[in-house]
Amino acid sequence: MAKQRFKKWNKPKIKHGKLTKWNWMVQHPKNLELGENTDIGAFSYVNAKNGVVIERDVQIGSHCSIYSVSTIDEKSGRVILKENCRLGAHSTVMPGVTIGRNSVVGAHSFVNKDLPDNVVAAGCPAKIIKRLK
Repeated sequence: MAKQRFKKWNKPKIKHGKLTKWNWMVQHPKNLELGENTDIGAFSYVNAKNGVVIERDVQIGSHCSIYSVSTIDEKSGRVILKENCRLGAHSTVMPGVTIGRNSVVGAHSFVNKDLPDNVVAAGCPAKIIKRLK
């Protein structure tokens, strides 16, 4: 189990297309499942039109983008960030992707394929560079 980061965590108030008090934004918040003790960095963007699940103890760096729909390549699908995974600053997660439990994505990465549990991945596109114990 991940070390407790917050003494008292409360689910934030999220309004469609509006910045939270921590300066991150969600479109379609009714389709966002947000687990306890999540930490989302400033200026991150979540498009939850087709569903986004952020499980407990997930950390998302600043300036990240999570898309459940992409108008560029016409893809859509639910995004799942599993328990205790980490997404480095300025990273992008595309529609239909699952990032596994305890996995770490390096900063400035482009994740367009599923990542299994317990790996470190980085790059554009993200590739597994290490397996964790």
